[in-house]
Amino acid sequence: TSKLLFFLKWVGIVMMILALMSPVKDETYVLDPKDGYEIALILDASESMTARGFDRSNENLNRFDVVKSIVSDFITQRENDNIGLVVFGAFSFIASPLTYDENILNKIVSQLYIGMAGRYTALNTSLAQGVNLLKMSNSKTKVAILLTDGHSTPEVDKIPLDVAIEMAKKEGIKVYPIGIGMPHEYNREVLLKIANESGGVAFGASNASELKEVYARIDALEKSKIENESLSYTRYYYQFPLFVSLLALMLYIYLRNKRGYA
Repeated sequence: TSKLLFFLKWVGIVMMILALMSPVKDETYVLDPKDGYEIALILDASESMTARGFDRSNENLNRFDVVKSIVSDFITQRENDNIGLVVFGAFSFIASPLTYDENILNKIVSQLYIGMAGRYTALNTSLAQGVNLLKMSNSKTKVAILLTDGHSTPEVDKIPLDVAIEMAKKEGIKVYPIGIGMPHEYNREVLLKIANESGGVAFGASNASELKEVYARIDALEKSKIENESLSYTRYYYQFPLFVSLLALMLYIYLRNKRGYA
């Protein structure tokens, strides 16, 4: 019995010391990276988008309805992309932050309407807003697809074009401007300038089928890895030696008192 008491006492002491040392293990989990882009879709919802006849198969649809349908199809095809949405008119706003959830994005797109951001066209401001949306992106490939059917309205467009382009260049964002309607309806020179200086490509689409082709060409761009953040935490193991220590010491005290030791 004395040997047992000796054993229990030292097991209790050693395990208590081990518990006080607080053994830990750092564990890190990295989410699987996705192949794809981080994309800002920038959509013109100004009054000029009420024009009809853009879709020759259904000339009763206005431009914005056709754009929403094509953009929705584009979102559905880009299941590995992290996509956000900017809407603009006289002002611009982020309708959706970056997300992989295509269902939420398409639901938001379906609820957009002409004039929700005002009647006029703040083109430069919308580009700056798209840059803000992508600013915290971890992707090596950041893309903004800017769609418009009109000219910038100086009275409401408070950000100079050169400033907006420099913002995009600083963040490494390629801008792909799309002018829809007849070439005289939008400022082709401005769209070319945005594309050339940001490393993107400018497109024009006079009807719905051409616009579908534009999005198909953008869809074929080379993809890159999106770097996801790792999750780290520390696992503590002090409770195991503490439990053994308390059990051993309690048993030691019980047996010692039972045998009548002082």
